[in-house]
Amino acid sequence: MEEKKPRTTEDVLKVLCDSVNAVLSMATQTKISYSPMVQKVDKTCLKPDIGCFVLFDGGFSGLVVMNFSKEAAMEIYRAYMLSMGMPEAELASLYTSDEVGNTLGELMNQIIGNFQVEVKKEFQCSVNQNQPRMIVLNKELMVSINAPIQNPQYRKVAFETASHRPFYLEICMERFEFIELYPFEKPHAFDPEALLAEAKKKD
Repeated sequence: MEEKKPRTTEDVLKVLCDSVNAVLSMATQTKISYSPMVQKVDKTCLKPDIGCFVLFDGGFSGLVVMNFSKEAAMEIYRAYMLSMGMPEAELASLYTSDEVGNTLGELMNQIIGNFQVEVKKEFQCSVNQNQPRMIVLNKELMVSINAPIQNPQYRKVAFETASHRPFYLEICMERFEFIELYPFEKPHAFDPEALLAEAKKKD
């Protein structure tokens, strides 16, 4: 009998990175990319200029943090709002504006929502989230989050906007392994772009 390879933290992290990439690329209508290399780090922190975090639990527990420079935050905010039809003149001009933080928080919520769906497909388990929290930080301030996670593992992945402005995804996740007991068929991925294209044809 063929031995099944366990699915570990890195497999879950890949699903999360793909969710970040898919949601931000679609929301901003720009190219978002991430590094093929993952860093093992000693802790997870909120860092300047804007940090966002969300806790999840259920099939496994963890903490997701995203840290944006003001340049990356403004690029993502502007691209998203313009793609939604917001006039240029009505956009916020400062990264400290509530509109910027609220928009990034909304996108974080969409990312974790997508992640929940994909985890269900890939690992046949469910995770629940709390409401994302967004904090604007200055250059001297870093905030450590003490999450109640047993045997935590810390990872960090670098992302890049279309204009090559970096931002970072960090996770703290409990140590675990998923081992497949028997083969199962994954649900077909939902493709919203294909659905919109089909709707336009009918119109």
